[in-house]
Amino acid sequence: MENTAHILVVDDDREIRTLLAEYLDANGFRTLVASNGAEMHQTLAQSKIDLIVLDLTLPGEDGLTLCRNLRAQSNIPVVMLTARGEALDRILGLEMGADDYLTKPFEPRELFARIRSVLRRTQALPPNMNGNAAQQMHFAGWTLDLNARHLLNPGGVVVALSGAEFRMLKIFLEHPNRVLNRDQLLELTQGREADPFDRSIDIQISRLRQKLGEDARTPAIIKTVRNEGYVLAATVTQDQLQ
Repeated sequence: MENTAHILVVDDDREIRTLLAEYLDANGFRTLVASNGAEMHQTLAQSKIDLIVLDLTLPGEDGLTLCRNLRAQSNIPVVMLTARGEALDRILGLEMGADDYLTKPFEPRELFARIRSVLRRTQALPPNMNGNAAQQMHFAGWTLDLNARHLLNPGGVVVALSGAEFRMLKIFLEHPNRVLNRDQLLELTQGREADPFDRSIDIQISRLRQKLGEDARTPAIIKTVRNEGYVLAATVTQDQLQ
């Protein structure tokens, strides 16, 4: 259940850590706190964490570095906190593998809503284990393994995906040869509406194209439909592993 999830808040501001921990605990989550990367790693080694709220500006290793390193070895969802709200901060956070972002200052209830949304999306994904339920989706020589949550290129080499990239590709594969606009993609992948300056979908698609080895100017698999959105231009097949 999402309301009993274990949340780790990583922020060097004691007041913010205390405020968020008290608010999230009062609303049904179990919350731990850390003031820096070292404390974060220690907590992760000792406790099962379902989601991390990670501040961008931390002493020592900053949030971007921690997120990038975390994503290389874990699928734990990350909600990034940015202090300035600049587009570059949000873009970098998404590029490092964050699942969502929130700009300071913010209302605790807004963070609570973002956390619930990310957890709902994460818990809707197939489990990492249970091999009998594993599925694979094949397209243009590539394979998305829904059980291991990774991508295999035409040569069989594993291409790592962030949680956000995995969800985005899975949505496209579930709707092949159908144009999906940014609002639809944001709702399907992040459970929220876009604001006029939201570029998170474009950034994630750009990263997906890089993972697929596509030329950004003439992509062959995920194509841009001018003034409409994006389309996965490939035949998709699925199989069930025994």
